[in-house]
Amino acid sequence: MELRRSFAFFLSAFLAISIVSATAQSPSDDEFMLGVQSYKHSNFEEAIQHFEKSVELNSSNTRARLYLATAYTQQYIPGADTPDNNELGAKAVEQYRRVIELGAEKDGMLNAVKGIAYLSLQMKRFEEARDYYRKAAELDKDDPEPYYSIGVIDWTLTYQPRQEERAKLGLKPEESLPARNPATCAMMRGKNWVIIQDGIDNFSKALQLRPDYDDAMAYMNLMYRERADVQCDDPAAGEDDLKAADDWVDKTMAVKKSKQEKAEAFRKLKH
Repeated sequence: MELRRSFAFFLSAFLAISIVSATAQSPSDDEFMLGVQSYKHSNFEEAIQHFEKSVELNSSNTRARLYLATAYTQQYIPGADTPDNNELGAKAVEQYRRVIELGAEKDGMLNAVKGIAYLSLQMKRFEEARDYYRKAAELDKDDPEPYYSIGVIDWTLTYQPRQEERAKLGLKPEESLPARNPATCAMMRGKNWVIIQDGIDNFSKALQLRPDYDDAMAYMNLMYRERADVQCDDPAAGEDDLKAADDWVDKTMAVKKSKQEKAEAFRKLKH
């Protein structure tokens, strides 16, 4: 949910600027402006028709392609594995790629890169999503969102296979993988250790850029639990990781409480 909210916010901010600066100068621009009006009123299917026409009239119109990709993305339903929905996602990715190939200005390029990263993640194309989030981080080094997103991917790639192995062994949640089955622990450490560290590093970077990033804190807790369960030859290190995980839970709760108190105080001021 956090990824979708942040991506939607980024799109809204960029597209709002584009709407203000857009002026009709050609038949392609006329169709683009009609599409913008439909988009503003959430008539996405109608907007898509206008943007497609705009691109047909001028294949190098990166603004129209970006809006077309965004309209497709707005229609795309994360997690719905149906032919129609997958086609929408594929169409959006295709237009974002064209925006990149045509050399859009920085904001448009960043929008397209984030668009591909977001859709790839929703389609479970994790390696592609990670690559594009890294490109987004290169384009905007002060944005914590790409680092957070890479960390989420890393956790997803380590958590699922580890849980499958634990299920095969019939382990209870409180039981330690290293203690119960050292061989399986060694196998999972070999597969997951580098990814786990990459996740911790990326969440750390996100928190450097946004110290009160409570979602990143929550995932730091989860990542340290991943690491604790593959500390195969060092039980003390596993205990340290579990303590670090608990500390991140406390930090997360403290930040969430602080944000809630500030929000309540702000509401009272308004009234």
